[in-house]
Amino acid sequence: MGNRSPYRVEAVRQLVAAHLPGGRVGSVVPVGEGTDHLAYEVDGELVVRWSKEADVVARAAGVDREARLLATVATISPLPVPEPSFTVPERGVLAYRKLPGLPLLELPRPRWPAHGGSVAATLGELLTALHAAPVEDLTALVDLDDQPPADWRREAAQTCATVAGEVPAAHRRSVAAFLEAPPPADDWTPVFSHNDLGIEHVLVDPGTWAVTGVIDWSDAAIVDPAVDFGLVYRDLGPAAVRAAMGRYRTEVNDLDTLAERAVFYARCSVFEDLAYGIRTGRDAYVDKSLAAMAWLFPSSAPGSRPPGA
Repeated sequence: MGNRSPYRVEAVRQLVAAHLPGGRVGSVVPVGEGTDHLAYEVDGELVVRWSKEADVVARAAGVDREARLLATVATISPLPVPEPSFTVPERGVLAYRKLPGLPLLELPRPRWPAHGGSVAATLGELLTALHAAPVEDLTALVDLDDQPPADWRREAAQTCATVAGEVPAAHRRSVAAFLEAPPPADDWTPVFSHNDLGIEHVLVDPGTWAVTGVIDWSDAAIVDPAVDFGLVYRDLGPAAVRAAMGRYRTEVNDLDTLAERAVFYARCSVFEDLAYGIRTGRDAYVDKSLAAMAWLFPSSAPGSRPPGA
């Protein structure tokens, strides 16, 4: 956040005081920065997210649309989602009460395998609900993300080239084979989905490991239903994605081909996460990406589906 942080902290303080009853603000703590947003936590109870969009009109429209989207998702999702406390669209600000739990990414990685199946099963139920939502009711709130697999492969190859030296030698042959193989067919029925269901956006109770909510819906879209399953596979592994798909119900998409595309998206997206972790110095992203190479790019020739799916 650099030199902008002191200014932003004071601005957050002023905005909260102006828009919430009582007007008293104690602590304001920067808690994260992504590609599109800065995030601050106020008094341990409120999250204030500040858009990095430079265009004023686009910034205001994005905040307004996301606030309406969150209100709609709250009626669809079986899991808690952020509900806006106030917005300041022209400044790119959206504030919501902090949901309980911690991002799974922040919990000890050695414990992920023991709990990943139950977390993923819950996410399978979430995806069932999201994918069943009538697409026509959501087209005013989210975009169609119909990027063909060939483009995913091309971008993955470009990103991989920037981090190739970080990929362990044992996996490089498998990575090369994947990047040279033909992509899967782009034949699916689009659905509404979170579209960025990595474990940094899945909140869990650190004691019970029960899922307590899902955050950051800014990338939600009408999209291939396999995309979010691919992120579950990327972050939590084969057993977890089997648990997720075991709870998933659909009447419009074939599960066999969905599983094949999920593997494809997992393999493409791991390079982006690895590059992000290296660029920002966030070791948790680097560590999880390198750990995932074991199942995404095994030393033997890669298959097209999670083992046992």
